[in-house]
Amino acid sequence: MPAYAVIGGQWGDEGKGKIIDYLARKASIVARYSGGNNAGHTVINDQGKFAFHLVPCGIAWENVMNVIGNGVVVDPNILIDEITKIKKADLPGKILISNKSHIVMPYHIELDQLEERSRGNTSIGTTGRGIGPAYVDKVARSGIRMDELLYPLKLQEKLAEIIEIKNNIIQKIYNGNPVSLENTVNSIFRWNNFLSPYIDEVNHLFEKTLNEDKNIILEGAQGSLLDIDHGTYPYVTSSNPTIGGAITGLGIPPKKITRNIGIYKAYCTRVGSGAFPTEIKGKIGEKIRQQAGEFGTTTGRGRRIGWFDSVAAKFSSNINGFDSIVITRLDTLDSWKEIKICTKYELDGKIIENFPVDHEKLSQCKPIYETLEGWNSSTFGISEYSKLPLKAKNYLSFIEKKLNVPISLISTGPKREEIIAIKDPIP
Repeated sequence: MPAYAVIGGQWGDEGKGKIIDYLARKASIVARYSGGNNAGHTVINDQGKFAFHLVPCGIAWENVMNVIGNGVVVDPNILIDEITKIKKADLPGKILISNKSHIVMPYHIELDQLEERSRGNTSIGTTGRGIGPAYVDKVARSGIRMDELLYPLKLQEKLAEIIEIKNNIIQKIYNGNPVSLENTVNSIFRWNNFLSPYIDEVNHLFEKTLNEDKNIILEGAQGSLLDIDHGTYPYVTSSNPTIGGAITGLGIPPKKITRNIGIYKAYCTRVGSGAFPTEIKGKIGEKIRQQAGEFGTTTGRGRRIGWFDSVAAKFSSNINGFDSIVITRLDTLDSWKEIKICTKYELDGKIIENFPVDHEKLSQCKPIYETLEGWNSSTFGISEYSKLPLKAKNYLSFIEKKLNVPISLISTGPKREEIIAIKDPIP
């Protein structure tokens, strides 16, 4: 009956794709529970290099069902393109889309981009993929679900009124170009033709799999510090990447989740606006960005670089209840002479050890660091803990103690096999 949640512990881009691909060898189902195609998971395995935006990362394993859950908002054009590439690459996994997941419509994308542009200097840093407006419509009970796509003639009637309302907003408030009803209706029929075989009710499958004592991996998108409720609001995503999102975004009972696995990069990155206490600015930050290839899978935007922040990391561990953690991108630190870890903040002249999610307070926090010696030797591709340099072990041990959670896996390169399994989180 075990389900295992895999959750980003920072601001996203922690390397969840590789870890989920690695763990999926022991799973019957990999189920994505939140976000949309604003998330990107990169997987490198025997079949090649793949960037997934909607399809879960178990797709490269035979007999694994990859479920897009009800908590996900789906751009059908992106999904069709992704499935087409998966078929071309002959990846063996199966795909199932929850009939309760919501659709990102063309007017959502238009509104997202217009709204972000109108914010000017106060822009949030949205990807402009229509994710936020799709969630807004979901909560407002005016969204369109995947099950409606199965009845295109009925949906066609509904769209006329919706698009008229959306175009009034687009034109009269933002002075934008109206969305074409005809083109949208044509898209509906094309989406129906391609995606109908994949759309179904999924909860009976979860129940059956858990009752048969088979493993389900719950795949998170983005990171905990971008959670709409628990993250650095308003510079957050529009869904719940934390453990609560896994429960509501799939309909898995909490007691069925055996372990929560947190993914942390060996340093920190953040994309877009928002407070980032340990950010490394200037030439050093840019050098690391280029060396590490820290550019977004979805947007291509350069990621902001920072030292590991144990204050923020412990906060995300506590709200998710991580049973073990995974450290990725350790090899990026190989040539750093000294490595800093933020252990406390200074705020208004006082030392604090708790993470303030209040954005104004966080933006005023000054990091207090402890400095560790770098190991100045390659860890790239190492698959045995005993072969790590002593100072790399010291660094990992320091993080482990600060978070008070054991490290189960360490990633030392982008490929599936470039990993150290201290204790596999899925027995």
